[in-house]
Amino acid sequence: MERWVKKEKELEEILILSEIAKETEDTKDFEELVARVDALDESLTKYEIERMLGGENDKGNAIVYINAGAGGTEAQDWVEMLLRMYLKWAERKGFETQVVDILQGEEAGIKSVTFLARGSYAYGYLKCEIGIHRLVRISPFDANNRRHTSFASVYAYPELSEDIVVDIREEDLRIDTFRASGPGGQHVNRTESAIRITHIPTSIVVQCQNERSQHTNKAIAMAILKSRLYEFEKKKQDEKMSSLNKEKKDIAWGSQIRSYILHPYKLIKDHRTKIEAHNAETVLDGDIDTFIKACLLYLTFEQKRDN
Repeated sequence: MERWVKKEKELEEILILSEIAKETEDTKDFEELVARVDALDESLTKYEIERMLGGENDKGNAIVYINAGAGGTEAQDWVEMLLRMYLKWAERKGFETQVVDILQGEEAGIKSVTFLARGSYAYGYLKCEIGIHRLVRISPFDANNRRHTSFASVYAYPELSEDIVVDIREEDLRIDTFRASGPGGQHVNRTESAIRITHIPTSIVVQCQNERSQHTNKAIAMAILKSRLYEFEKKKQDEKMSSLNKEKKDIAWGSQIRSYILHPYKLIKDHRTKIEAHNAETVLDGDIDTFIKACLLYLTFEQKRDN
């Protein structure tokens, strides 16, 4: 209510300023008026989106996993493009990001990557990106300049707060150490600081290799495992939560939630909400809020219909 009252006050001030600008016809007054209206509009849009984020974990941080699907090197390059898109989007939002695990492709791109997004409502936003993302373009890796279609999957899990207890027995874990495979300086590549943890009963595997300290990598990997196990158990107990992974199909034809077409024309289309955008470069630079807002409206509608 305090936030809403503050916005009402801002609107009253804008209306007063508009009357002053009409009387004075001063350019600076008009410029200030436009700036105030734009700021309030942006604030209300954010408020409207957050109003739809009422899930148990929506306010918290997110753990995001991107994996290459059909398409070979082209798909691995697509994963790298998606990672860049999400990191740029997170930067716009003021979120803190940390890549905790990355598996580079043999020739180019990334086979899989896990990153953390920390900030208010990070998971609430990023849960809208769960599913298969399809790219159509002229491949830079094809000497004959042919059009290629490739796929990547995106999954998001909520990072759990410290007060949520998940019982993890030591005897259920297999912990392996290894040398980091990616870039990270001589120390990272010279020592076995990377950690891989396998939860034997569920076969869930998590790893972290981007920190110098083995202890730090283990702590991050355990936090990710805790979140994964929490979601695993929650899905078993509550069928409604299965919507988190309802798009989880083969990473190939016919299962995508969004298509990014860069040739022969430029079009990005969300297959759930039917929202389209022709400014492909802008979207790939992180401007995905239009798709996220539409998805939240879609999920809200689906939830009401199911109830």
